[in-house]
Amino acid sequence: MPKISLIIPVYNEAESLKPLAEKIRAVMGAMHSDYEAIFVNDGSADSSGEVLRELATADPKIKVITFRRNFGQTPAIAAGVDYASGAVIVPVDADLESDPADIPMLIAKLNEGYDIVSGWRKNRWENRPFSRRLTSQTANWLISKVSGVQLHDYGCTLKAYRAEIIKGVRLYGEMHRFIPALAAWQGAKITELPVHYQPRQFGQSKYGLERVLKVALDLVTLKFLNDYSAKPIYFFGKVGAWSFGIGTLAALLAVYFKITGQKDFVETPLPVLTALFFIVAVLFVLMGLLAELIMRMHHETQAKPTYAVKEKINLS
Repeated sequence: MPKISLIIPVYNEAESLKPLAEKIRAVMGAMHSDYEAIFVNDGSADSSGEVLRELATADPKIKVITFRRNFGQTPAIAAGVDYASGAVIVPVDADLESDPADIPMLIAKLNEGYDIVSGWRKNRWENRPFSRRLTSQTANWLISKVSGVQLHDYGCTLKAYRAEIIKGVRLYGEMHRFIPALAAWQGAKITELPVHYQPRQFGQSKYGLERVLKVALDLVTLKFLNDYSAKPIYFFGKVGAWSFGIGTLAALLAVYFKITGQKDFVETPLPVLTALFFIVAVLFVLMGLLAELIMRMHHETQAKPTYAVKEKINLS
């Protein structure tokens, strides 16, 4: 069985770390597979750092990356992926909502020929059908429609990836939940399995209302990357063409009013609108050209990581 790298982003989860480490040791020991558990301390303000240092000292299979400040879950997963040495990579929640006991099932499904096996917390909101379940289902439906990858639970961290697939995906913003969609565009074969969900035992959720806005904005980014990342001038050119068309229509209407004697140019805002939309059209075309140049530089230069590492334990 190939080596498995578990990636656990940590932000103020001191109480859950030892129980999680025990569960991981039990599950991975029963699998008789070589593994590493990479805990990424995302600038925790509690005692998570001390607990992780203690765990890593006692067990060389536990490796720790400590960020200089809180960067977010996506950079934490990206750091774990960058330092992972396993052929299979499995992100796991640090708050014990994900059950490590589901990992063997995901790996077995991955071995059937898939590149990604995504967890589906099928019964997560069964007691809150309207306040949370409907919202979650709507969000996942929308993401599936935009991305073209049909999944029931994009927000589930517990997924199994082939390393060569996920290491080819660059992560920014809050894009970790869209990894299956980004990988699918590279030809990844994806499936989904129901996994266990257990409510948080310690601490409080780190997500607030701002998460909705972040997901919405990242979804716009996802749509843009899907349709126009290779040729951004097509997007800006379309907007510029629409603006030019509206400006032309305003100009023709102003001339019509002038010829028919209904209104002079100075009696209507149409000439101003014509100039405004013509200028906007030119600006969008120029932005498209700049975007093209930026994309060229992006593909020709090496991308920098989205995180800064302060300390590494048991990692070369």
